[in-house]
Amino acid sequence: MYEDLVEQTEGQSELFCNPDPDLARENFKNKSRALENKVTTVEKAVSDLVEDGDYIATGGFGHVRIPTAILYEVIRQKKRNLGLAGHTSIYDSDILASSGCLNRCDISYVVGYEIRGLSACARRAFQSDKIKKTDWSNSSLSWRFWAASAGLSFVPSRSLLGTDTFKHSAAKTVTCPFTGKKFTALPALYPDVGIVHVSRADIYGNCQIDGILISDEFLARASRKVIISTERLVSNEEIRLEPHLTVIPYWCVDAVVEVPFGSHPGNMPEEYWFDEDFFQMFLGKGKTEEGTNEFFEEYVYGVKDFDQYLEKIGGIRKMNDLRAIEKLIFKKNGS
Repeated sequence: MYEDLVEQTEGQSELFCNPDPDLARENFKNKSRALENKVTTVEKAVSDLVEDGDYIATGGFGHVRIPTAILYEVIRQKKRNLGLAGHTSIYDSDILASSGCLNRCDISYVVGYEIRGLSACARRAFQSDKIKKTDWSNSSLSWRFWAASAGLSFVPSRSLLGTDTFKHSAAKTVTCPFTGKKFTALPALYPDVGIVHVSRADIYGNCQIDGILISDEFLARASRKVIISTERLVSNEEIRLEPHLTVIPYWCVDAVVEVPFGSHPGNMPEEYWFDEDFFQMFLGKGKTEEGTNEFFEEYVYGVKDFDQYLEKIGGIRKMNDLRAIEKLIFKKNGS
């Protein structure tokens, strides 16, 4: 069995994004390098930049730095037939799949909520025939973003060879011209839209992130369009005080939206902790289709914007409680 897997030369699943770097460059060369004010609203950013059929990628890691406010608006505007890079994306992939926005997904880590358990509504969505699925590892999706950010069509790797993940991926094998050794060729991943929630940004789109970065700096460079939501808008002068912290430069970014608490119910490093009560409520409602529909009606369609959503989940008092927990943990860890 293992020998058969090793001998495979290409995966059996569909490649959802064209890895041709020259097609990507045609788009990138037309992006403005001017220092322009890109501040807008959540509604306008999604309306202008996310189209039906787009392939999107979200930043963050698991339940850390989820771009929740933007994703709720994608759902509220009923964008359809979207593709998604399911790269350490849990709540984001869950709500997009469960609301009917997705029809294809590159999967490395979805559905699982760590110690909280599994999402029943996500499992229903991903186990249905409504979403086409291609498998990858977390590292291989990261490297696909890196390859795109470097303007390549693929990157060689020893990952996936001899595994069922390779079998269910869209990777191929390639022979090294120097050693004759066999490697996995991971195709570059150029999303139509990258959506990232950051700690702070200026009006031009220079972004700084506290805590874990994962692949967000590469995702932003790989994406044709980039929407940034930020906890705080700060001056360009403040950004320039610590330029080494600017991991996403302005020339990658198309829209900037200031959304305090925009990662709720996720964690925002140094800002606020996970809302465990909310996650338990969501997972509970997700056990049935009726409960899932009730959740979206109450927390997405039933509010006009993210401010109303925050009021519904407990408002500033709730967020201050989560902020206090985060500060306590941050202090306890000696940071």
